Amino acid sequence: MLLGKTFLTVAICIHCAPWIAQAAVSSDDMNKSNNPLAPMVGLNLHDYITSSIFGTDETSNSFNLRGALPHLLGGHPQLARLTVPYQTVPEAGGDQVSGLGDINLFDIFLMKAGNLELGVGPYFIFPSASEDETGAGKWQLGASGVVIAPQTWGMVGALLTYQHDVAGDDDRPTQNIATLQPIVMHNLPQAFYLRSTGIWYFNWETGDYYLPIGLGVGKVWKLESGITLNLFAEPQWTVAHEGDGVPNYQTFVGLNFQFPITR
Repeated sequence: MLLGKTFLTVAICIHCAPWIAQAAVSSDDMNKSNNPLAPMVGLNLHDYITSSIFGTDETSNSFNLRGALPHLLGGHPQLARLTVPYQTVPEAGGDQVSGLGDINLFDIFLMKAGNLELGVGPYFIFPSASEDETGAGKWQLGASGVVIAPQTWGMVGALLTYQHDVAGDDDRPTQNIATLQPIVMHNLPQAFYLRSTGIWYFNWETGDYYLPIGLGVGKVWKLESGITLNLFAEPQWTVAHEGDGVPNYQTFVGLNFQFPITR
């Protein structure tokens, strides 16, 4: 909960501080601040606070430090996104263990088809976890795809990933995992918005899955410098699942920064 209080303090400071020059926020600005395909330099601080887990009375926490960088490698517009997780998870005996998780990277090729924004590219997962409980112990390779449809009232879309292990510790479970993240944003007056971004998880190796549905609220600020800030909180409930050890109820909180690109 400390991170959530920190985000709230940041929001109050930005909103109330008269010396921070702010610009008007348009509907397009709000869509870009939530668009995973926006070709802007980004820095995200995301935290999943899981207060209820199926099959246990324990809790968990996953903090993700994420950076996005648009580039033109090979002359094609692309967006690279690197995520560094820090996990706190339950272990046998009722204790908890914390440590660095498995770093992941995808590189999306950006395309358009009419009003749709599309992205597809490779997905890499590195066995960087500092503890056995916070990572899979496997080198993994896969693919990612994104489709976004911006609207005057907000945005809808989806992000799909698939990953399978290709090397690593033979004693660790095989990784054969897909995720699907439906994305719905509805813009409100005064740069507030409603959001739903629960990530559906499918483990094809074990048959376990869980489908969270979220409903949250966010607020966007645009500074005169061109930097955009996006603060949000989204409670998520799992409406269907198979297997223990998966989230029942969690809260997704985040603070996103987008920086303008100067040529």
